[in-house]
Amino acid sequence: MDNWYYTEDSNYTAKMEEIFKDDTIFIMTSSFLIFTMQSGFGLLESGSASTKDEVNIMVKNIIDVVFGGLSYWLLGFGFSFGDDKRFENGFIGIGRFAYDPDAQDVEAHLEGWNYAAFLFQLSFATTASSIASGAMAERIRLNAHIIFSMVVVLIHAVTAHWVWAPSGFLNKMGVVDVAGCSVVHLVGGVIGFVATVYLRPRRNRFGAHGVHSISSPTNAILGTMMLWWGWLSFNTGSTWGNTGNRWRLASKSAVSTMLSSFAGGISGTFVSYVTTRKCQVMLLIDAVLAGLVSITAISAIARPWESLLIGAIGSALAIISVPMAENLRIDDPVGIIPVHVVAPIWGMIAVGIFAQEDPVIPITKGQYGLIYSGSFKLLGVQAVATLAVVLWSGLLGLIFLMLLHRSPFGLRMTDKEEAMGADWLEHALHGRNVSGYEVEQEVNQRSNVLQGLKSVFDFGWWNRRHPPVVIEPDSPEFELQANGGSLRPASQLRSISAAALLSLHTPSQSASATGSMLTENTSISCPLSPSRFKLQPA
Repeated sequence: MDNWYYTEDSNYTAKMEEIFKDDTIFIMTSSFLIFTMQSGFGLLESGSASTKDEVNIMVKNIIDVVFGGLSYWLLGFGFSFGDDKRFENGFIGIGRFAYDPDAQDVEAHLEGWNYAAFLFQLSFATTASSIASGAMAERIRLNAHIIFSMVVVLIHAVTAHWVWAPSGFLNKMGVVDVAGCSVVHLVGGVIGFVATVYLRPRRNRFGAHGVHSISSPTNAILGTMMLWWGWLSFNTGSTWGNTGNRWRLASKSAVSTMLSSFAGGISGTFVSYVTTRKCQVMLLIDAVLAGLVSITAISAIARPWESLLIGAIGSALAIISVPMAENLRIDDPVGIIPVHVVAPIWGMIAVGIFAQEDPVIPITKGQYGLIYSGSFKLLGVQAVATLAVVLWSGLLGLIFLMLLHRSPFGLRMTDKEEAMGADWLEHALHGRNVSGYEVEQEVNQRSNVLQGLKSVFDFGWWNRRHPPVVIEPDSPEFELQANGGSLRPASQLRSISAAALLSLHTPSQSASATGSMLTENTSISCPLSPSRFKLQPA
């Protein structure tokens, strides 16, 4: 915690308690609203994924808070702001582990402030974990995710020490990051990027018949709007109070945040209409969020026109990165790369271009950006800080992914498990994947799930000449794809032309759907989560 807002060394005065009370309430309120962003992340991520995994994604956001939060209380806060003078260094904090302000010999007003400060930093740490988890949607095992969520907050905590602690080496260099553009968004984004590459794409994501199933664009939009309003607390709360002229910075930060998001949304809408003649939902979402991330490092000191320009450029760069990731076959389910890698890198660089010192509170420590000073000094510091955070997050994230991959827990779901869906596999919930998640039923956990997936085809006149076939869930020769639950015939059945009836039976339900002519280019709609099956004689 930098000393422009952290007042542990301040002398007590009669008015100090009132000041601390006002600022503490401000910080606590901001923290509460930031925690609602978890709902936004959950809705955005689950709405962007397939129906067979949407419950699991919401559960993982709870995991990020409860397990990641415990990890932060035990170790993370100490790694960031530990102040044991015997071990003071610029790399990592020591002290304040299992943080308990009551155990410190401080004034009562400062004790309350310390609780609020911890809560605020906790909300940032769990946000970094949620960002990283979104990139691993539909592939990572839940037990592996629990461990990984605890690790992500610790990776974040070390970078927070670099940037925000008075003894941090980047802080001493003069880095400026008002609200966690690097230590929250870039940390989570880089770890997520490394994770999605390491985990490999989801089955059927790329290729001739590649699909990207989105369960609920409506939920994705609602999640974006919840993130939007939470972002206002994220950025304004980072002014650390409303006393001592900090209310000026808070109000300025709110306006900067909104203007940057306006520019991002307008850029996304324009590009979408020019390229597709439609307003593409996911592109618009990425553009708005990229605008929000881009302003995060400089929100408290950016002028209105600068906010618009920063948001527009950040959004444009984010949009450009989307097809690049697709061409490289990087499976990014929820837009982690454009929003939380590209945008925060630009946001940190933007500080080195547009920063001006506040006349009252020395946020930039007397430094000015390139266009105001003609000097590349601050720009260079921002670039060094960005590179340091990228390398640290990427390397540590990769190491822990490799360790989890080789651990007894495992890391990635198998193709069979992925096809069945994490909702069924991890939570014993099964949805009917027709046009949406219509039915949620508990499966008998004592029965073998695979035994409940057997189905029988009736090919009419074809079956009078050949025995019926049973679809067994152990081979990719026959594929039930994720595009709304369509069933495409395997190569040996492509010459068949007949009415078909597909009956599906599970331990708790049965359903049927009729298709017209079963040919190479037709499909049968069926209410079963996407999977792969093998055709065998009955």
